[in-house]
Amino acid sequence: MVIKTVDASVIKKCFLAGANAIDAKKEVINDLNVFPVPDGDTGTNMTMTIMSAAREVAALDDIDMKKLCKAISGGSLRGARGNSGVILSQLLRGFTKEVSKEEEVDVHILAKAFERAVESAYRAVMKPKEGTILTVARGGADQAVELAERTDNLVEFMNSVIMHMRDVLELTPDMLPVLKEAGVVDSGGEGLLTILEGAYDVLLGKEVNYEVEAGGYTGGASRRADAEAVSEADIKFGYCTEFIIMLEKEFPSREEKEFKSYLESIGDSIVCVADEDIVKIHVHTNDPGLAIQKALTYGSLTRMKIDNMREEHNERVIRDAEKKAAEQKNEEQAKRAAQTEANEHKENGFISVSVGKGLGDIFRDLGVDVIIEGGQTMNPSTEDILSAIDCVNADNIYILPNNSNIILAAEQAKDLTEDKNIVVIPSKNIPQGITAMINFVEGMGPEENAEAMTEGLSMIKSGQVTYAVRDTSIDGKEIKAGDIMGLSDKTIETVGTDIIDTTIDLLKKMMDEDSELITIYYGEEGNEADAERVADAIRQIDADVEVEIHDGGQPIYYYFVSVE
Repeated sequence: MVIKTVDASVIKKCFLAGANAIDAKKEVINDLNVFPVPDGDTGTNMTMTIMSAAREVAALDDIDMKKLCKAISGGSLRGARGNSGVILSQLLRGFTKEVSKEEEVDVHILAKAFERAVESAYRAVMKPKEGTILTVARGGADQAVELAERTDNLVEFMNSVIMHMRDVLELTPDMLPVLKEAGVVDSGGEGLLTILEGAYDVLLGKEVNYEVEAGGYTGGASRRADAEAVSEADIKFGYCTEFIIMLEKEFPSREEKEFKSYLESIGDSIVCVADEDIVKIHVHTNDPGLAIQKALTYGSLTRMKIDNMREEHNERVIRDAEKKAAEQKNEEQAKRAAQTEANEHKENGFISVSVGKGLGDIFRDLGVDVIIEGGQTMNPSTEDILSAIDCVNADNIYILPNNSNIILAAEQAKDLTEDKNIVVIPSKNIPQGITAMINFVEGMGPEENAEAMTEGLSMIKSGQVTYAVRDTSIDGKEIKAGDIMGLSDKTIETVGTDIIDTTIDLLKKMMDEDSELITIYYGEEGNEADAERVADAIRQIDADVEVEIHDGGQPIYYYFVSVE
């Protein structure tokens, strides 16, 4: 197959196919994450980023290259979540800047677009690290420039670029020891390749999915109807089980009737259709193994498919809840915007990312104007941060990301804001954010305050206690899903099976002879009594250390702790 140029309509299809490709594979990409913490993962963040743009692209009717590129760039920039999502948005931004000037794209333009994409992404990262999505993207750009001089066939060109990027991806464990120890390749690089491979399928003429739903979930009308039926029904039998029996003996009507009766004894929604040498089976049951075991007495099985209907129902409930939450969030943002106009203008304002009523109250008491809900389990997007900026009526606005995976999104929001001075304090966790607010001095200029607040981050040691979401090996520790982990600023310090014991072990490793104050923020699954048990254990280790306890109310993380 030879294709020498593509226009905006083809690029639109490629983009939507790439977006749906990573949406379908996001959990596989999530599983490549080295740290097994329940944070917003790479696959999820990249998917939500590109889907933000895909919804704008899908809504375009009168398509041309400029409109298409504006939708891709603007949608991904505003929707960017997490470091991987921000880097992806910058790759798309650089790519579209080069392509938007053209009516059709050939290998030479594509090579230039790849180069510009990589330049844009590297500029967005303060300290680029090799062995990541950046390395894989640069490998693709280098290969593209070389190939553009050897072929004018876009199909051959893209195939070679993707193959070379796959080779680079396989080398990432040699560049980052942490990847080698965990036995995985870089998750961001895998995500980028998944998008490109989905786009390449369009050039090959494969049947791909271009549909993008308003909420960012893909799937056809029949799938949605099935989900609605499941959600409305009383789910008596949990597993939708389907397979085909390749008959190895006769299957007379008497046998067919007996088999149907057996299926009815273990489930409902029975379909049993015999056709010469095969029998098609569908049954809802609580024990698929019984249906399979009985079917094997008639022959071998193929095209086996088992779906957990309760899980599908729960996912739908979650999606409906997320939709409702999004609607409420939009209403709240509109109210805040109206309040902003009524608020008296001031010199300094503050935005903090946080979750949990207790932590929100602490930040508000320290002077924070707007709390962006999120952080650990859901990284807010650049657009979320921009909306918060709009709600603060101040000349200088200080943003506390309180998560290393949100800093780039905050910086991107800063770059997109023109009418206010935005100062991003690179706080990587909640205790650092609280310390930064304490170090703000009214009357000092934004540069002096930024320096003081940032310096304050290094004055404390921060830790978190949570559970492992997957098996992995890191820093010489074998971790199983469900283990309790104590994490410091830099690494996983301790692993155990008891929350309190693990928290105490973490604090022991964080303390030294200069430690004076320990602060414990317990989460929504904890309580003050358990936190006091931790505090008592610490006082027995060092009676001179002061221990403070606060109700943080944060989900997922049992404790946030700090040592000063």
